Amino acid sequence: MEKSVEDTAEDVTLPRSQAGRIGSVEQIKGWGVDADPRNDPTYPMKRRNNGEHAGYSWPRPPQQPIDAEILHSNERPNVSATFGTSTPPSGLSGMIRRAAFDYSESSYGHWLPLMLADRVGVVEGVLGDLARGHVPNIPVELGMRAEWKHNRKNLVTGIILGAALASVAVACLRGSRKGERPGGGHAVAPRYRPERRPPGAPLPPAPEDAYEGA
Repeated sequence: MEKSVEDTAEDVTLPRSQAGRIGSVEQIKGWGVDADPRNDPTYPMKRRNNGEHAGYSWPRPPQQPIDAEILHSNERPNVSATFGTSTPPSGLSGMIRRAAFDYSESSYGHWLPLMLADRVGVVEGVLGDLARGHVPNIPVELGMRAEWKHNRKNLVTGIILGAALASVAVACLRGSRKGERPGGGHAVAPRYRPERRPPGAPLPPAPEDAYEGA
């Protein structure tokens, strides 16, 4: 007998901290999408035994003590049995990660902030090294020593291309600023303003070359 989405949801018990925020697994976007075999692209070719709905079919390892902040998907009812604690979320990158885990793993709101948090974390790491009096060796940490030894051609090509792109960008910026005034904005050619003469004043004499070629 195949289980329905409602039967599957009843088999899952949310932890107390998670239950107050989600309520039930039925509120999770996409929950039970594969519960109906008629919605399975492999049906009826697949030999279904509903093992994917049985939950844990093996003895779960003992739960690692949670002594640090652990972020996990809101699609999971609990924390995995083991996890890493070397770099708990902290600082601005940690705030971005906490916000990302409020979204489903199928959402851009989950993965794009995590990618941003990685970049922010790199900057935080460099600033932390400088604050402790340690100047990071960024070329070595980026693996350039190994690249120079084992992948020298591509490394040199990348450096040349990067320098060329940077030169083009600088040249474009300088070219766009040539027509700008010191205070900002673009320079404007001065307008011609004829000289004002009082009424009845004689006209100024014409230049000697005014009639050349006439």
